[in-house]
Amino acid sequence: MTNHPPASHAAVDRALAELQLGARRLAASSLDERINWAESCIAAVAATAHEWVEAACQAKRIPAGSTARAEEILVGPVSVARYLRLIIATLHELRTQPQPRLPGAPRVVHGQIRVPTFPTRELYDVLLFRGLTAETWLEPDAALDNLFGETPARLARRPPPPPHVALVLGAGNVSAIPVTDALTMILQNDAAVLLKMNPVNDYLGPIFERALRPLIDAGCLGLVYGGADVGSYAIHHATVDSVHITGSTASHDAIVWGADPAERRERQAANNPLVTKPVTSELGNVTPWAIVPGDYTDAQLQSQAESIAASIANNASFNCIATKMLITWKRWPARQRFLDLLDSILERIPARYAYYPGATERFAEFSGQSAVQENQGRLPWTLRRDIDPGADAHLFQRESFVCVAGETALDAASPLEFLERAVDFMNDQLWGTLAAAITIPERVRHEHLAELDAALRRLRYGSIGVNQWPGIAYALMSPPWGGFPGANLADVQSGRGFVHNTYLLDRPQKTVLRAPLTMFPKPSWFSTHRRPEPLAWKLCELYCRPSLWRLPGIFNQALRG
Repeated sequence: MTNHPPASHAAVDRALAELQLGARRLAASSLDERINWAESCIAAVAATAHEWVEAACQAKRIPAGSTARAEEILVGPVSVARYLRLIIATLHELRTQPQPRLPGAPRVVHGQIRVPTFPTRELYDVLLFRGLTAETWLEPDAALDNLFGETPARLARRPPPPPHVALVLGAGNVSAIPVTDALTMILQNDAAVLLKMNPVNDYLGPIFERALRPLIDAGCLGLVYGGADVGSYAIHHATVDSVHITGSTASHDAIVWGADPAERRERQAANNPLVTKPVTSELGNVTPWAIVPGDYTDAQLQSQAESIAASIANNASFNCIATKMLITWKRWPARQRFLDLLDSILERIPARYAYYPGATERFAEFSGQSAVQENQGRLPWTLRRDIDPGADAHLFQRESFVCVAGETALDAASPLEFLERAVDFMNDQLWGTLAAAITIPERVRHEHLAELDAALRRLRYGSIGVNQWPGIAYALMSPPWGGFPGANLADVQSGRGFVHNTYLLDRPQKTVLRAPLTMFPKPSWFSTHRRPEPLAWKLCELYCRPSLWRLPGIFNQALRG
């Protein structure tokens, strides 16, 4: 799938020399300059959006007419345009006030600050995502009088920051990731960026070069191509001050501790990393979804099963936040009915081409099937029920990164005890700290609010979805996105640091995304939506060229889903 020859060392040297000059310009730039760059990028994203989506669909073999095409719109140009709109609003506010204006008042609960981060103050958010809210919780020792730390003053150039060059090692699965990672570094972290495209999706590089041309012309961004050898040369280059990677823990540890397993163990034992410059990362998760037992209507079970199915099928399950482990109550009378419902929805979703390298081998390992039945390179959605953590430990401790999900059942004396046990299980038995989800029946939510809040406080994940796939928090852009704080380089889990975070919150701990058990109209990211592509293009038009006159067309498409 690689379309570009790897960059030579001389080409990397030249790119970094130009970025050194760009870093000085960025450090001296005004808020108005950065706003102009971002606005120009939105226009360029709009101009390249259709080519961008067609290239991704061609590479992933998504045919014309497939509902999966909407994914490439929503997690491509739509997500990038949304990020740019939100950071422009923040930068505008910093021209006249010392900090961003939040969409609501922070509150302190059990000594911890909780800040609303969605819906934003944009009318579009309230109308288009009715019932969906996000609240970002800061670390427990954060203070109400210092929600933003030094970032707003730094962005307003009081005093100007020192020049900084960052290397971003781009993700190969979701097209918005390398772009928004780079934009976060440039527009929020004041770092000129060398973006190394991943060989899996480097066909998008020329399109990104046009979509981000204003930043390239300003000297703030450069793109290079190649594999691990090009990345390694850039990582250790004297000009690079910091590194950000979105990928796997294996890639991270090979970079930080060495590719040779023996050397890696020796270096970790001696706390002697190969890379001593700052390394931030987002590295995936065995994403759990716990179903708290209770009285659900048929419509609520249907909607939650559709949401889980979407979280598995999105991007052919090549997502760090694809649901990988359902957690149910052994005594739940509706358990088998719900799993049958989920299986029936997955059966109706067309199998997707397994475009990511190594998928067939990982499918064989994680599905438990000795012979893999491919259909023109397409693998079947697979839900393995009643998995035993002792017998199938790899499903709990390693992310499969393929279209296989498991289900495990916990015993407990009551639904509330199940909730407690599920939290312990997610925290202690599953690998990763990036995202988790919980489905909560209405009665538990209303009658046991304190117990539910205590469960959310105990969960050690960077994003938590209540009745909703936490991956949506990624696409919203206003909440911070990253693993739960506290990881170190030797045990990095889901990574270190946050991206997005367009309100510039200092020291976020987790984001809690809440939704009703059923949403109307049907969300565009559901795999069962009947017209997601026209709706996704309407959203792209809205974020690229905002106008209230676009809303009727969006609602028309949404209601037909």
